[in-house]
Amino acid sequence: MKKLIFAAALLLAASAQAQTVSGDAAAGKSKIFMCEGCHNAGPGYKTAFPDVYDVPMLNGQNAGYLVQALQDYRSGVRRSQTMHAIASSLTDKDMADIAAYYSQPKGAN
Repeated sequence: MKKLIFAAALLLAASAQAQTVSGDAAAGKSKIFMCEGCHNAGPGYKTAFPDVYDVPMLNGQNAGYLVQALQDYRSGVRRSQTMHAIASSLTDKDMADIAAYYSQPKGAN
């Protein structure tokens, strides 16, 4: 039974990744103020609150992945108090716009 539940969860995750995300990169640029301080501070950046951990760079990331990650933080599937608070303040449109902005090649933003 556990294997069946795990397989179903994998299928749901894969289908969520395959969804096309339509966002406006120009609109996303005005919505990233909460993201930039940690996520694009530079290669190898780590944050020390509450524990020291690596912070992923967002530039060039897949838009569908970013939207799914934000939705997972909002719902609690992914656990981070900071990211939950930020994601909870975003609409689905905000998430799509931010994802569209960050999915552009690095020099484009």
